[in-house]
Amino acid sequence: MLHPAAPYNEHAVRQEVEKICKEHSLDFEHDTFGNVLAKLQRAGRARDLVLAAHLDHPGFEVIQLLADGSVLVRFLGGVADNYFRCGVPIRLMPGNIAARLWRRKDGERIFEAKLSGADESGGIRRTPNASRIPKGVLPREAFGVRGTPALSIRPTSPTLTLPKFAVWELEDFAVRHGRIHGRACDDLIGVAAILATLIELKRTRARVNVIGVISRAEEVGLQGALNLAAARGVPANSLVVSLETSRELPGVKMGEGVIIRVGDRTSIFDPSATRFLIEIARELKKTRGGFPFQRGLMSGGTCEATAYQEFGFQTAALCVALGNYHNCAERNRIKEEFVAVHDVCGMVDLLVAAAHQMGHYNEVTGRLAQRLRKLLAEGRARLKATAR
Repeated sequence: MLHPAAPYNEHAVRQEVEKICKEHSLDFEHDTFGNVLAKLQRAGRARDLVLAAHLDHPGFEVIQLLADGSVLVRFLGGVADNYFRCGVPIRLMPGNIAARLWRRKDGERIFEAKLSGADESGGIRRTPNASRIPKGVLPREAFGVRGTPALSIRPTSPTLTLPKFAVWELEDFAVRHGRIHGRACDDLIGVAAILATLIELKRTRARVNVIGVISRAEEVGLQGALNLAAARGVPANSLVVSLETSRELPGVKMGEGVIIRVGDRTSIFDPSATRFLIEIARELKKTRGGFPFQRGLMSGGTCEATAYQEFGFQTAALCVALGNYHNCAERNRIKEEFVAVHDVCGMVDLLVAAAHQMGHYNEVTGRLAQRLRKLLAEGRARLKATAR
């Protein structure tokens, strides 16, 4: 979460994912579209459990550097118009360059962003978080301050990089009072849950086949997931579980457990796959003496489960309740997102248990039918006896 990202500009956070995979000796690869596939294959030809989450978060792409030193940016992702207020601070990347939203252009989500000023050395002012990111402060000339035409602007040194995207200037990551706060809980919490699940399964030498699909450009139309699904980038008989943070809605509550998501704004997910997760959660609750979980239709948005399902994959979904969805807080303020640590840990516990039970899928999903047949047998005689 210390690495800012926006649609099509997820490279820094993707490198962090790869670093974690290497540290824990997890196999991984890229597909043609730049998605990361992290794999733990220890169960021969057994069916794969595919865990899906995305790297990007709503943000800006830099489309032009103007001659007066300002920057033209376009917003990518779902945020209501009333949150784009003049003067809201943003961070240009790479380089951690401080700027503020200024004029809106042409009625689209294109804005002029003004740099926040130069430092004493004549360089561009960097944000307070700059020490966490590799250096690369641009000289003022790179922004056309001396009148250079925007389209001919080039770095003055091979070690310097022009900004490519921008994010809201918010706290990257913090844990306070049992909650994780940060610019991009959506969906880096899902990414972290995938990695934590794979690491735990590897640590315990579990005989499982699990693939973590960590995709790109979800916020602009599920692009990474759609392209991977269309290309059959995972086995056709996989059980796909989409992982998300989702806006808290009536019927679910932050801090009361992982949410088994029966659908999103667009789709209802596979009932058998959903039942599989519910039965495992019920068993965890029984064996542990308590495992909080919730079940809900999270209709705040459309998630990657819809993409996989439409391309023929059996699909279910999990999420945790999210505060300040897409950084949209009360009174049209841009604020950090937040989730409950306990809910995230519950998501990982449920995924680990699901991976262990993949070999017993039919047995697990058949438990409901067994309960219903028992009720049928118990009630039939009395119904007949009292029919007249």
